[in-house]
Amino acid sequence: MSQTSPTPKPSDADPPALAVSLTVNGTRHDVTLDPRVTLLDALREHLHLTGTKKGCDHGQCGACTVLVDGTRILSCLTLTVMHAGQHVTTVEGLGTPDALHPLQAAFVQHDAFQCGYCTPGQLCSSLGALDELARGVPSHVTADLNDVTFSADEVRERLSGNLCRCAAYPNIIAAVTDVHAAQGAQAAP
Repeated sequence: MSQTSPTPKPSDADPPALAVSLTVNGTRHDVTLDPRVTLLDALREHLHLTGTKKGCDHGQCGACTVLVDGTRILSCLTLTVMHAGQHVTTVEGLGTPDALHPLQAAFVQHDAFQCGYCTPGQLCSSLGALDELARGVPSHVTADLNDVTFSADEVRERLSGNLCRCAAYPNIIAAVTDVHAAQGAQAAP
């Protein structure tokens, strides 16, 4: 007597895979995946970009921070299908070992990491925070909403969602401060 497994109910079946195109670190990628796949899992498991880390997988640690169209997001909390056609930047897209991004070089100079697990998220978040400051986007500690100015308090607030188990926070703030100062020097006439 042969047994057959019951036909799954439509609610039990997996949703059909979807084709998604996105540009990651300047390269277009076409992937077909389950619509429930997070951007973090797509980057790590489908595109094999393992720089972005899975820490808590609940949006509480910041290890998965990437930039989407220049805005920092927690890739563990967003679905890949939501970013079709968008540009994603991960730590792999910031620089190379021979040509570090200025923020990466500042992290090295200031010993802004120890174990390094949080560093990819810290770098992407720092880059996004510097861009927010340059555009005048206020934070919770901005005293004058019409005059957003760079300060250590602003940087601390903006990076508060990125946890570092090794407590390299003062060094991270110093690295971001140096990059901001260098950007200001380049912008000066």
